Amino acid sequence: MNELAVLQNKIVACTRCPRLRDHCREVAAVKRRAYLDQKYWGKPVPSFGDPQARVLILGLAPGAHGANRTGRMFTGDKSGEFLFRALYETGFANQPASISREDGLQLSGAYISASAHCAPPGNKPAREELLNCRPYLERELKLLENLRVVVALGRIAFDTYLSLVGERRKFGHNLIHNLNPILIASYHPSQQNTSTGKLTATMLREVFEQARELSS
Repeated sequence: MNELAVLQNKIVACTRCPRLRDHCREVAAVKRRAYLDQKYWGKPVPSFGDPQARVLILGLAPGAHGANRTGRMFTGDKSGEFLFRALYETGFANQPASISREDGLQLSGAYISASAHCAPPGNKPAREELLNCRPYLERELKLLENLRVVVALGRIAFDTYLSLVGERRKFGHNLIHNLNPILIASYHPSQQNTSTGKLTATMLREVFEQARELSS
């Protein structure tokens, strides 16, 4: 088993944040009415993608009834629908949607991780919880040897990445920072942003068009 796979197994087995673990288990037991017939993942959600990736996509955390249910980042919720459509249109994914771990989705040249690997109450992980998860991201950055670009989805992901590289930069959508790897900031494809038009499909696609160009 390669080192990235070993790391993901460690993430799945992680118990560093009791509050988050309790929340994920509770959500998995109670469920949402639409998913009562499904077995929820209910554990820390591993990263996934192409081990040879030149682009790392960094999100906030698993959705309570999305990745916490399906066991794969951005899979099974509205945020994922928005993201995977953009990745498909820019050549990073083989299909435009993802509903389960077994649906055949594959990433090419891209890898998806998160600032926190457990679904937090109210989508707001505590600072200590982000710090507990940060070593996993730090290790991923070392193992993804071909990385050229990091796309940070949302301010928390942006700040999480900058904290690792010891930088302070301004956040703005599709704003490019000449670090190594290059950092591109993006609004998060949350329903709150996409339903209000703060983030459109065109805007997100442009981010990944930039990532494609800068990583080539």
